Amino acid sequence: MSKAQVVECDVLVLGSGVAGMSAAITAASRGLKVLIAEKAPYYGGTTARSGGWLWVPNTHLAKALGHSERPDQALTYIRDQAGEGFDEPRVRAFLQNGPKAIEFFTSKTAVQFDMPLMFPDYHAEAPGGAQGGRSMVARPYDARELGDHLATLGPVLPELTVFGVTIGSGKDIIHFMRASRSLESALYVAKRLSKHFLEVMKYGRGMLLTNGNALAARLAKSAADLNIELWLSAPAVDLVRDGTRVSGAVVQRDGQRVTVHARRGVVMATGGFPHDIARRKATYPHVTSGSEHWSPAPQTNVGDGARMAEAVGAQFDDTLSNAAAWTPMSLVTRKDGTQGIFPHFIDRAKPGVIAVDLEGRRFANEANSYHDLVQDIVRASTGKPESACWLIADHRAIRRYGLGFVKPFPMPMAAHLRSGYLKKGRTPAELARQIGVDPATLEETVRRYNEHAQFGRDPEFGRGSKAYNRYQGDALHSPNPCVAPLRNAPYYALKLVPGDLGSFMGLKTNQHAQVLDASGRAIPGLYAAGNDAASVMGGEYTGAGITLGPGLTFGYIAANHLADQAASTPVSPPAERLHATL
Repeated sequence: MSKAQVVECDVLVLGSGVAGMSAAITAASRGLKVLIAEKAPYYGGTTARSGGWLWVPNTHLAKALGHSERPDQALTYIRDQAGEGFDEPRVRAFLQNGPKAIEFFTSKTAVQFDMPLMFPDYHAEAPGGAQGGRSMVARPYDARELGDHLATLGPVLPELTVFGVTIGSGKDIIHFMRASRSLESALYVAKRLSKHFLEVMKYGRGMLLTNGNALAARLAKSAADLNIELWLSAPAVDLVRDGTRVSGAVVQRDGQRVTVHARRGVVMATGGFPHDIARRKATYPHVTSGSEHWSPAPQTNVGDGARMAEAVGAQFDDTLSNAAAWTPMSLVTRKDGTQGIFPHFIDRAKPGVIAVDLEGRRFANEANSYHDLVQDIVRASTGKPESACWLIADHRAIRRYGLGFVKPFPMPMAAHLRSGYLKKGRTPAELARQIGVDPATLEETVRRYNEHAQFGRDPEFGRGSKAYNRYQGDALHSPNPCVAPLRNAPYYALKLVPGDLGSFMGLKTNQHAQVLDASGRAIPGLYAAGNDAASVMGGEYTGAGITLGPGLTFGYIAANHLADQAASTPVSPPAERLHATL
C-alpha cells in the first residue's frame, strides 16, 4: 500500500453478496480493474446463508425443460403484484437482462444452477403467474475447489443444519423429511451423513456446499479466477466525489483509512438495512422500539450503504408496499446460550399443522408464502402486546414432518421441551394453558378445523387451494396435501414472530442501476444493486428467489453500463475530491 494510502481501480464494489460479486465479475470480464471491499471478516453476505434460489423468467434453463412463456407474461405478473410500486423501465430491464445474466454466468464462470421442473410462483393463479420455469437454485459445490478461500466463506445458519450438514433445497430436503417412511430416502440420508462424517474426519468439515453457501462459493471462485482483489474486514466509511461525480470511497483497512479512487464508479451492494434499528423503527409497521423483529442476515448489514449514498444526495425509496421480505421466525436457544433464528419456510404447509393468534383462533391460510403470513400475523396482532402467533401440530404431524427447529422422527424432542422452545399438552386445552391462550377457544378452533379437515377441506381459509400451498405440502398425503385433522395426542406448539430475509426499501435506482437523487437524476458514478436498491418487485414477494435473482441481474446491468461508459468516455484527471461523511 502506498504511503499516501490511495488505491486506484476502475470499479469499486462495496459488498460481496450475489449483487456485489455479480457486478465485480461482470466488470472484470469486460476488462475493468475491480476491487471488492467487504465489511465483514468473511465474504458472501446474506447470500451465503440464504436458500440460494433465484427468480429469473425466460432463461435457457427454463426453455430446456420445455417452459415457454407468452410475451410479457412475467411483466404482467410483476405489474399485478407490485401495484403502485410497479416501475416499468426497471422491470423491463430486469426481464430483458436476467436471462442474459444467467447465460453469462453459467457459460463463462463457475456459477451453475439447477431448475426444478415445477416450482410455482407464490401467487401462481394471478395474471401472468406460472407453475414453474422461473425459480432456480445454486448447484451444490465441492468446497475443495475454493482452496484457501474456503476459510473466509460466510457461515450458514446452524439452525438449518442436521449434524452439521446443510440440507440442500430440492431432493435433499425431501429425502430427509421422508427418511422414516421410505427405504430409498433412508438410504439416501445414510449415505449423505456418512460422507459428511468422513469428510469431517479428513478435512475438519463437510465439503459439500449447498443452497446460498454454494452460490457464494461459486461466485468467489469465479472472482478469484479473474484475479479480482477482495478486501475483508474493510468497511467503507465515506464516499468520495470529484465535483458531483462519485469517484471512490474511504475504506477502513488494517486500522488505516484508505482512499480508493474508482475511475469509473462505485457499486453499492452492502446488504440493505435489516439490522438498522432506527430505519426499522421508521419503516416496519409492527415495531415501536425497532427491536421487536428478527433477521438472519449478517449483523453487519446496518444500512450504512444507504446512509453513505444519502450523504451525496441519493433518494431512499420508502414508498414500497412492504419494507422487507417478511418471514416468520422462531427463536432458538443454542447450547452456548446465544439466540438463534429459525425461518419457517415449509412446515406451515404440512397436513396436521395450523397457526393460531394470541387468542387461540386461526387467522390465515398458513400454507401461503412466508411473506404473506407475516402480514397476516401483524394484522391479527393489532392491539395486542406483541406481534406473534402459535404454530400448532399434533403428534403425528410433528413426528412425520418436524416443526421449526424440531426435526422429524427419529430425532429426539426432549431438549426442545426442556428449553421451552416447544410446548406440549395432552389435550388442546392443556396446550392452551401452556401457551397462555383460553383453553375453550383453542379447543373450539381445533374442533372446527377438524370437522372439515377429515375430508381434506378448509372452507375457512382454503389451505391447499393454491399451487404454492400444494407444492409445500405433502404430495404423498391425500386428498389435500396441506390438510389433515389434529387428532393424535399429545399436541405441540411453538411461537412465531415477525422477521425478514432482507430489506425491500432502499436506494431509488433507474434501469441502469444508477442511484437517483431527489429530483430523479442519476448521480454520476454511483450504482446500487441487491438489497441496497429498492426492490424491483415494489415491495411484494412474487416467487422463490426474488432477492437474489434481481440482485444478480442488476449487478450485471450496473457492470455492463460502467463498461459501456468506459468504452465511450475517457477518464478526466481527478479534480478536488470531497468526502461525503457518513
